[in-house]
Amino acid sequence: MTYCVGLKIDRGLVFMSDTRTNAGMDSISTFRKMHVWEQPGERVIVLMSAGNLATTQAVVSLLDERTKAIADRHATLLETPSMYQTVRLVGDTVKEVIASSSPAGEKADSYFNASFILGGQIKGSEPRLFMIYPEGNFIESTDDTPFFQIGETKYGKPIIIRAYEKTMSLAETVKLLLVSFDSTLKSNLSVGLPLDLLFLEKDAFKVGLKKRIGQDDQYYRTISDGWSSALKTAFASLPDFPG
Repeated sequence: MTYCVGLKIDRGLVFMSDTRTNAGMDSISTFRKMHVWEQPGERVIVLMSAGNLATTQAVVSLLDERTKAIADRHATLLETPSMYQTVRLVGDTVKEVIASSSPAGEKADSYFNASFILGGQIKGSEPRLFMIYPEGNFIESTDDTPFFQIGETKYGKPIIIRAYEKTMSLAETVKLLLVSFDSTLKSNLSVGLPLDLLFLEKDAFKVGLKKRIGQDDQYYRTISDGWSSALKTAFASLPDFPG
């Protein structure tokens, strides 16, 4: 399982993903699920993945290979003129990989399915955030839906919905995401540390904060312990049921 969040604030885009993959409780591994393509001063593209590991790795490898193969006729992530063209390219690549892996083609219920969050900014346009489905189609974030989740979403979503504000600072956003991830980690063993965090500041056209958060990260431990204590205090202060 996986948990990834891409969130849009006034200052830019914030991404966080876990790194755990498993094929049963006796086969747990760590794989990076956040991938970045960057041309400083011109563009930054961030892609996070959830689903079949072979499919997600094939999609990322194919996208990456085409940015390096000069003679390749396919457009690349470093050449697309807009984020819309970028998400279309990634969607087409998802369809290509799933269709080649699954005899049934790119179906949402396929064993080879995968979903993605794509975000970034290309010079001359605003930061944009998309979610790409296994069929290769996609939707874009709006003021009403300013964040996307993929993977194990149900435990961390209520926290983001309750506390999110587009005017949040980076520090507040990171705190919000850590609480969301901590709730998910404690509820589902198939989502695990370390976590990858990336901040893309609006109009900077370069990666800002980029950090891996492990079990020994003191700030994460403070957030986790503080959230648990706050919940216990809040629960204890609730009135008894009138029976």
